[in-house]
Amino acid sequence: MNVDIGLWGIGILALLLVLRLPVALSLILVSFGGIWSLIGLNPAIGILANTPYSFVASWTMSAVPMFLLMGFVAFHTGMTGGLFEAAKVVLARLPGGLAISSIFACSGFAAVSGSSLACSAAMGRIAIPEMVKAGYRPSVAAGCIAAGGTIGALIPPSILMIIYGVIAETSITQVFVGGISIGILTALGYCLVVLVICWLRPDVIPSRAEMADNQGYGALAKVLPVLALVLLVFGGLFSGLFTATEAGAVGALGTMLLALATRTLSWAALRTSLIETVTTTGSLLIIGIGATMFTRFLGISGLSNFISQAVAGSDLSYFALMLIIVAIYLALGTFMEPFGAMLVTLPVFLPVLEAQQISLVWFGVLVVKLLEIGMITPPVGMNVFVIKNVAGKYVSVTQVFAGVLPFLLSDLFVVAIVVAAPSLVLFLPQLLQ
Repeated sequence: MNVDIGLWGIGILALLLVLRLPVALSLILVSFGGIWSLIGLNPAIGILANTPYSFVASWTMSAVPMFLLMGFVAFHTGMTGGLFEAAKVVLARLPGGLAISSIFACSGFAAVSGSSLACSAAMGRIAIPEMVKAGYRPSVAAGCIAAGGTIGALIPPSILMIIYGVIAETSITQVFVGGISIGILTALGYCLVVLVICWLRPDVIPSRAEMADNQGYGALAKVLPVLALVLLVFGGLFSGLFTATEAGAVGALGTMLLALATRTLSWAALRTSLIETVTTTGSLLIIGIGATMFTRFLGISGLSNFISQAVAGSDLSYFALMLIIVAIYLALGTFMEPFGAMLVTLPVFLPVLEAQQISLVWFGVLVVKLLEIGMITPPVGMNVFVIKNVAGKYVSVTQVFAGVLPFLLSDLFVVAIVVAAPSLVLFLPQLLQ
């Protein structure tokens, strides 16, 4: 056991990440070098050879490509395209109704995609031009969609939650269910921000009621396939009919059958969906392999136990510990993408949380919320750059970051509520037990 080598490993990993070396490569290099220095070259080679299979050959991990395929097929066949129009029919008469409609449309898209980037891209193309045309300040319209896209990782099926469940060895279904209440709370917080801006600054968001298009039942009918898919997947998942892993397969098959029934599934759409599923899954899995090796390295060095014992002996209060963890994740979110930030930190934090008897289901929801805040935090807020790519003729990157600011304040308030009232997250998962 050599804690010093573990600390050196964390320091070198941080340096490599600051130098912009890919997260997966950084994790693998540091882990291999650390294990080599601790127990020798042959054991290090053995761990490097065995970890990819032991991590990837997991029944639970098969949910990742299945849910990704479900989301990509739904997106490329236009199944999610009517969400914004349907939300307008119901909500557009409210003050700031277009912005509120876009937030609820993001929530609906989240239920079939699990990706905040896909959610931001899809809604940004549809909603931002319409909001700008209606008199919204472009920066706020873009900021609303960038923030709304973060709901994509909070409402199941969330790919981040699946990876977390695998690494933390906790129930993915319970983390899914715990995320529902926070996803809804986040959406309501964003809607409140829109109403406050509308009330205080009608020059930024028009305070007049926006009339819905005369689409009525036609617009609502467009979302029936999405509703059917959500009922199929989550009805079976939460009723116990099938597991989270099986739900991914059912969702992917159900999406393709619905697309065939509505005659929107072409060979081109299917091919694009499969390619994007394979490339995205590959990038996620190699980061997971690196994180698994890093966990082994920290365990062999004894650093994980050392940190757990240090925290236990320091008499840190629950709120002090949470303040430190929240601050670390918010800082990492400014320069790291969510998967990398989560998988780099979990090997360090999980033993501490288990020693403090903190619910790993609750922590999984909190971590995903914190990581999604990083998606709209400068300077590397990925959702912001996605919005710039799809709506660049209306806004600059700086303007999108400015538009996101009031929604960031709402996010911080939600985090404070989650930390202060864990029962808000755990209420629904406890009903499933």
